[in-house]
Amino acid sequence: MQTTQHVLFERSEMKDRHLVRKKIREHIADKAKLPILIFPEGTCINNTSVMMFKKGSFEVGGTIHPVAIKYDPRFGDAFWNSTKYSVMTYGLNVLTSWAIVCNVWYLPPMVKEEEEDAVHFANRVKAVIAARGGMSVLPWDGGLKRKKVKESFKEEQQKKYCQIV
Repeated sequence: MQTTQHVLFERSEMKDRHLVRKKIREHIADKAKLPILIFPEGTCINNTSVMMFKKGSFEVGGTIHPVAIKYDPRFGDAFWNSTKYSVMTYGLNVLTSWAIVCNVWYLPPMVKEEEEDAVHFANRVKAVIAARGGMSVLPWDGGLKRKKVKESFKEEQQKKYCQIV
């Protein structure tokens, strides 16, 4: 990883976040360097939706070259349901599948608009990726599959439901 200029950090460390943002800005400013590959969801889900993007990837400036990736489960499913299968079972399933087929669409470059904040820019990019991959857009992040849902989030959803009813 050191030879390919990876930027490693601990997400829970605030000082690491600032350092990463600085390193990414420096990398973007140097036109001799290769583009950076970022997975802004932070985790994978079951190939039907695109979750909330982490805003940090969209705060640093530069041009975003979105890529939509969707697995075709006809020959083998690349999705790992960690609550259902152990890593060994998942690995065996992948290794013994006929093929892992993946559709990849390279989308037109996108730039943050003048009055747009990082969250809105991330949501705009996410919507374009989801539309091209035929997936739905989710307003929450992947941490929900591993953590308890915050009460404030539940209350917000309940208020929205009450307004509909």
